[in-house]
Amino acid sequence: MIDNLEVTIDVIIHATEDISRVFQAFEVLDLKEENFTINETTGYFDNPIIILNAKIVKKEAQNFMKKLLELLSIEQINELIEGIEERTIDSRFHMRLGKQELIKGNLAFEEKDTIKIKIHTPIYNKKDTVKTFTDIFQIAN
Repeated sequence: MIDNLEVTIDVIIHATEDISRVFQAFEVLDLKEENFTINETTGYFDNPIIILNAKIVKKEAQNFMKKLLELLSIEQINELIEGIEERTIDSRFHMRLGKQELIKGNLAFEEKDTIKIKIHTPIYNKKDTVKTFTDIFQIAN
């Protein structure tokens, strides 16, 4: 299953934020500016908003997961494993990292001002979901 790994990353950058700092923060996860597509839009109050999207597959996705898991603590990895059933929809595991924490060089799970990460791998039998994602979250060990 890990050979068919696909990771999608979505980030919203507001007008008050420096996009170069966000790209710099992603370097800790071995992602570069060219990994992202940039979409510009306007917010509710006509403020400029930039939406970054990245889709990485196969070997790059495996490398991203290894790097991500190396940077997470054992407690954080256990928290991911414990939440597999609640965070998985249609073979996609959903997690959110704090954007400001990543800019500071830390990885923290947050629910506001986040970087949305979806990890997808084909799961053909729903009862295999927990085992499959548990295996994925333990690849760094």
